[in-house]
Amino acid sequence: MSAVFIALEGGEGCGKSTQARLLAAAIDAVATFEPGDTPAGRRLRDLLLSPDTGALDARTEALLMAADRAQHVAEVVRPALAAGRHVVTDRYVGSSMAYQGAGRGLPVAEVRALSAWATGGLWPDLTVLLDVPTALAAARLGVERDRFESEGDHFHERVAEGFRSLAATAPEPWVVIDGARPVDEVAASVRVVVRERLQLTM
Repeated sequence: MSAVFIALEGGEGCGKSTQARLLAAAIDAVATFEPGDTPAGRRLRDLLLSPDTGALDARTEALLMAADRAQHVAEVVRPALAAGRHVVTDRYVGSSMAYQGAGRGLPVAEVRALSAWATGGLWPDLTVLLDVPTALAAARLGVERDRFESEGDHFHERVAEGFRSLAATAPEPWVVIDGARPVDEVAASVRVVVRERLQLTM
């Protein structure tokens, strides 16, 4: 069968990085992430996440994310898919629409269009949203936090609502999974969804 592209999405502390790694291992996929999984992306990631960067205009932040994504798709995602490898990414376009759109207040349709241009129109075959209550997600974060993790509760609530709205209305297939449960239970649910939606064996 053709290689598939799966994105794990969610707010800070939802567990998506762990689940992306577990899923990639289960289906023998290339495991990748945004921002930062290219040499250029690492420099952009430092700029985007470092508290030392300070405040960024919302459009500047969206453009930096799009630049990372363009390089990520060109250097990691498309070559892997072309080689017949499944790809699982920790964050993709949904994060920009939720963070820079719903969170920062930019028009979500414009953020989506920017990402569509940056990726050459590459959309995941499946996006899995790990939904976790904001209070629980905050409790999972460590003391040292990056620029996004350090934002206030109202920002993270807007991001969470943005993700839920995307899952309900986006044209691409999204599935929402309760991420508040133990890691192994969440992983089992993710595998079931992937098997049912994409007919993958694992």
